[in-house]
Amino acid sequence: MLVDAFLTRATMSGDLSAAEPETEILEIYGDGGAEGFSDDKETQKFVNEFKKSSSVKKIKENFETLDHVTLNIGVTGNSGAGKSSFVNAIRGLSNDDERAAETGVTETTQTPAPFTHPTMPNVTIWDLPGIGTPKFKAKTYLTDVHFERYDFFIILTSERFKENDISLAKAIKKKKLLFYFIRSKIDNDINAEEKRRDFNKERMLSKIREDCEKNLKGVGNPKVFLISSFNINDYDFNKLIDTLEKELPETKQHALVLSLPVYSLEVLQRKKRHLQKMIWLTAFGSGAIAVVPVPGLTVACDYGIILSFLESVFRSFGLEDSSLQRLATRVQLNVMDLKAEIKSRFKDGVTHGTMKSLLATPSMASIITLKGLMSGAVPLGQLPAGAISVPIMHYLLNKGLKEMEKDARSVLGKAQLL
Repeated sequence: MLVDAFLTRATMSGDLSAAEPETEILEIYGDGGAEGFSDDKETQKFVNEFKKSSSVKKIKENFETLDHVTLNIGVTGNSGAGKSSFVNAIRGLSNDDERAAETGVTETTQTPAPFTHPTMPNVTIWDLPGIGTPKFKAKTYLTDVHFERYDFFIILTSERFKENDISLAKAIKKKKLLFYFIRSKIDNDINAEEKRRDFNKERMLSKIREDCEKNLKGVGNPKVFLISSFNINDYDFNKLIDTLEKELPETKQHALVLSLPVYSLEVLQRKKRHLQKMIWLTAFGSGAIAVVPVPGLTVACDYGIILSFLESVFRSFGLEDSSLQRLATRVQLNVMDLKAEIKSRFKDGVTHGTMKSLLATPSMASIITLKGLMSGAVPLGQLPAGAISVPIMHYLLNKGLKEMEKDARSVLGKAQLL
């Protein structure tokens, strides 16, 4: 009844644009649902929660706080371990960027120094003084650096982990906080050894890892990740992110993944998976909030929610000018060559013009009547009358995500990072 009434109203009004080609819709939804759309358990969970007034409030609260989740990462280690370079690398900055943490062969960090992410101000990486320095004694280190502010700690060394590193890990463990060991400057080790006739890269990396783990037996059996801050996506970086995704709270995982610099296809795909999950919360969040009709459409959609989500995708995929410039500098290309790879409607950003184009193109009647949207994934008859916008929001957000992902892949290809 709900859908029939909508279709009749849409047909009579004449203010919906011509039907989007069904092949384009099927590109997003496939035969029965978009990625995650036909996941019956997840879908039913949202539908059931949406029908409960108390859960509607919860969905609304979760949606409204999604972009405001803070993430604080504490990076520590002895002098010369490469803390500042790592802080810069995970923010997508080079050491000579004007917003970079200061680096040097001596201890350059005298107090805990916060460095906000260049495109996600809610993510902060803290460059912490080395443990065991005159101002930061091992016994009082956690208290002195205000341990309660960090979501997890990274403990770096460029050689073997020493007694102070182990003492710190034990103290962090006692506080029931998360910590991870990183053996940095792996590229230096490889450069020093690769001219040997018997050089074997994998054997050398295994030996370094085993040596580090042996020194850390007193902490249990912690994992050690081998990292190069100058080639951040090489070696164990993705293993580290896999581990963090498993161990951090879900909202913190989201903030972490969206803040990663897009320097590889693996990171891009990781971001895409997170954003696809968040499309559900965004779509149902729009139904939990008083929606406002978009001029020219007979269906209520929340323009502000669509705009905010797509802006987040644009930044996270590294498509805004500042991220493109940092990538161009990294791979020694002209930034305009990278920008030219963005060929979708979002080539100039998420503007009111591109939003109008996105909203005006598809026929909402065609989307809702499409078999994939009507085949049990989201039984529209089970939703409150005001929630007709949920499948429409889901379609629009997926469409925007798909277009920007294609742009990001083209940029990576031009930068020879695929």
